[in-house]
Amino acid sequence: MFSKLFGSKPKPDPKADAPSIMGLSLGGSFEIDSLLIRLTEDELITQGSAATHIIKAAGIVNLDGTWVFRFYTDDDAFLQVIAEGGKSDEHVVDVKLFHFYDTRDISNQQVWDKLLKEEIGQPEYELEGHSYQRVWTSASEYHNPVYMKEKTYDDEGDSSTTDQFTMLFERPISDGNTESLFLSAEETEEGSGNLGRCLVISTGITLTPAQLTIHG
Repeated sequence: MFSKLFGSKPKPDPKADAPSIMGLSLGGSFEIDSLLIRLTEDELITQGSAATHIIKAAGIVNLDGTWVFRFYTDDDAFLQVIAEGGKSDEHVVDVKLFHFYDTRDISNQQVWDKLLKEEIGQPEYELEGHSYQRVWTSASEYHNPVYMKEKTYDDEGDSSTTDQFTMLFERPISDGNTESLFLSAEETEEGSGNLGRCLVISTGITLTPAQLTIHG
């Protein structure tokens, strides 16, 4: 009754500020070539992945002119689009589909420091008996994690910011393809004022335009 008399405050449009590129946007969907899934799945860590994905959240990172877009889906996955020199379709240089493998809580400062200073940037990382080689190069054997600050928007109209310390690895699979491994040590401020920390492990594959169909 009161909302009719005085007018209710309109709910914010979740898509208004959310990042978009290549026709990918919050609330939209995309499809992965089912043939690619069938041909590669036996070699990948992730099994039983969906061909069709609905975008439930969208995030963006600015790395001094290189933009990282992430579109989080209903299949515990995210499509990552990297654009260099701008945020338009013509600036896109890489597209990968990642699936979340594991999230490990960081219990104390000592574990966090060791993760960042000794573990996440090593030249090689082992997962389920597979050896992944670090993609990002360094003058020294150890590569300090690459810092990213991601702002993420969800389909309820809420947004959040996460500090991430990241590293990318890959291993060869058949037909000249690779499986990627993405490590992200993440830090968020909780409502209590304390910091929540975890290590997020994701594995993924690189996609070509022909292997991706986007629905607005």
